Amino acid sequence: MSFPCHRPGRVARLLQLLLLTLASGQEQSATFPKAFLLLTPPWSTTFKGEEVTLTCKDHHSLAQGYISWYYNGDFLKKGPETIQIKKSGRYSCKTQRSSLSDPVHVEFLSDWLILQASHPVFEGDDVDLRCRGKKEKDINEKIYYRNNEVIRHGYNSEVIRLHSVSRDNSKYHCTASGQSLWMQWRIISEPLKIQVQALFPHPVLRASSSQPIEGSPVSLKCETWLPPLRSHIQLQFCFFREDKVLGSGWIDSPELQILTMWSEDSGSYWCQAKAVTPNIIKKSLKSWIHVQRIPVSDVNLEIQSPGGQLIEGEDLVLICSVAKGTGTITFSWHREGTERRLGRKIQRALSAELRIATVSKQDAGRYYCSADNLYGPILSKRIRVTLRIPASRPVLTLRAPGAQAVVGDVVELRCEAQSSSPPILYRFYHENVTLGSSSAPSGGGVSFNLSLTPEHSGNYSCEADNGLGAQRSEAVPLRVTVPVSRPVLTFSPARAQAVVGDLLELRCEVQRGSPPILYWFYHEDVILGNTSAPFGGGASFNLSLTTEHSGNYSCGADNGLGVQSSYMVTLNFTDQKHLPTELKYRSSHLGLSTNKVIHITVGVIGWLVSMLGLAATASLVSHFRTQRKSGGLRATGTPSYSPKEHREPSRSGPSNTDPHRPIHSEPAALMELQPVYSNVSPGHDNLVYSQIWSSHHTKENPAPSPKTHQKDEESAIIYSEVKKAHPDDHEGQAHEDAAENYENLPCAPLALDH
Repeated sequence: MSFPCHRPGRVARLLQLLLLTLASGQEQSATFPKAFLLLTPPWSTTFKGEEVTLTCKDHHSLAQGYISWYYNGDFLKKGPETIQIKKSGRYSCKTQRSSLSDPVHVEFLSDWLILQASHPVFEGDDVDLRCRGKKEKDINEKIYYRNNEVIRHGYNSEVIRLHSVSRDNSKYHCTASGQSLWMQWRIISEPLKIQVQALFPHPVLRASSSQPIEGSPVSLKCETWLPPLRSHIQLQFCFFREDKVLGSGWIDSPELQILTMWSEDSGSYWCQAKAVTPNIIKKSLKSWIHVQRIPVSDVNLEIQSPGGQLIEGEDLVLICSVAKGTGTITFSWHREGTERRLGRKIQRALSAELRIATVSKQDAGRYYCSADNLYGPILSKRIRVTLRIPASRPVLTLRAPGAQAVVGDVVELRCEAQSSSPPILYRFYHENVTLGSSSAPSGGGVSFNLSLTPEHSGNYSCEADNGLGAQRSEAVPLRVTVPVSRPVLTFSPARAQAVVGDLLELRCEVQRGSPPILYWFYHEDVILGNTSAPFGGGASFNLSLTTEHSGNYSCGADNGLGVQSSYMVTLNFTDQKHLPTELKYRSSHLGLSTNKVIHITVGVIGWLVSMLGLAATASLVSHFRTQRKSGGLRATGTPSYSPKEHREPSRSGPSNTDPHRPIHSEPAALMELQPVYSNVSPGHDNLVYSQIWSSHHTKENPAPSPKTHQKDEESAIIYSEVKKAHPDDHEGQAHEDAAENYENLPCAPLALDH
């Protein structure tokens, strides 16, 4: 129960409580246990002239010092613990370690008949009554009465016993009757009131404090005592606040400990004491206990975080505490800018905590709390709550100048964490090898520039760390494209001495360049064909040799970063009379030349001796000239790979301005075949030429050419040198297959198909 200061009549009520407390304190002032008197003989009534011995006792076995004796309430004397008396009256005593005993009324009577009661008698005791006359021999019958009612009668009854007497107002007397020679007689005693002493006095309730501070413990004690003559009797105790039993009810201990007193515990307290046998219960007076409440003061708010810093996603614990304050305290938590309170708790404690689960950036701000125990809320100071946000998984982006990352380019590696508290340290990795690091003091992302080399191809990643745990980005692949270098064109004959009709391998290869690479092969700026190298390296193109293949050769290479052309290589067939045919080529650039000689030996077939043959030769030459004018040279080469669809090399590459790239010009639509015999000796009389086939054939342009297809109707004429047997030839060689006695001249390729 509490009394706020604004409640009217509070002062008057407190004064009333104080008076009650003082009054109960006076009534239940601290006293020693009572002394008690013993009578010898143990009768409180006797005949006049007899003597009674009084003995004063207390709770201690031996009395110490002198005894104070009182008669009819007045001080009689100080003397020993035992005195003899012959005078009627009320006697009492007191030792130095006891309080005044209950008075004992001792009566000396001069009557012929008296009723005696044993002494001492306590509540619940059995008492002996004795009806005594001066001449016992003359008494025939004794009758005992209580409140004028017969309780017992008998002849010559010396003593009767009353069980479990109580402290009431009953009066006892007896009668004695007899018979003399001349009459019967009956005598009545004076009424007697049995002096029943209290088995134990009314208990006194004592509290360790009548005005305890709220929250402190209080000890209650129910004080009473048993006389030494009845110390064997068991007592039990029970404590009350108003009409409510405290604790578990009846207990053997006279003390009750209340661990914590609250303001609502203010009120009147009392106790009871009970003798188990006999059943005697006595209660104490009520004592008022007022519990004092202390207002709250020094309210403080603090933050509790696991690692000493508040991290996004963790729980925020706000602890509100007071330095002083008792009773039930109401705690509440608030954040500036928010009208609604965050939480509220009512408890009997000096501190309370509020847990906000899984905080985010929106929970940052200034917080405060309040505490109130009915004296008005007291606010704490405001504290700012800031959150540290762990680095999110960063995103790595690669920015190259063009669509492709090319050797020599400067690529920007940009790493950025979308959410993170600064400062942030970024690290860049290439195949898990650290390239470098950079810091972002204010947050955001950072860049790292990298000048590309061919070794920079691979997977890249970055890492963001702000001290709350590093986060690695996903791997981003980077393919560094290396432009092709200038290709090198080489020839590789099938054998040491190639003859017309053999395959000549044209090999084009770059020293560096990212695959796939597309190669083109040119003869006099006319595309012979192309082939691809999907995995890099070089490519070959096979050419079936004819005498018309003399001229300039080159090749080009392209991997999407621009075409590079090789140096031009010149291939010449030189005519040396009576010697095997030789094929010479050279490569030149900027005045530099190299000569490579490929010997192509043409065997002399033999002589065809016939005059008719001479005439036929003249006719053949004339006809060949005519056909030469209407036909062109046909390429018969084939690439070493299965060639893809022929296409022109890119004209948009950086090598368009390369002065070393061959300029491809459109060939003439029609090229006449002329009977030019560069490898024969017309004046030699051992050779005879003969037309062996003539037909009109529809001719298409060679397949390797990327130009528009064209068709011409032309005559196909085949000439042949007829070998003449040499006198030195062996007989076995004279009968060679007829097919071996003819070699086609390079003038009508279409006839070969037929």
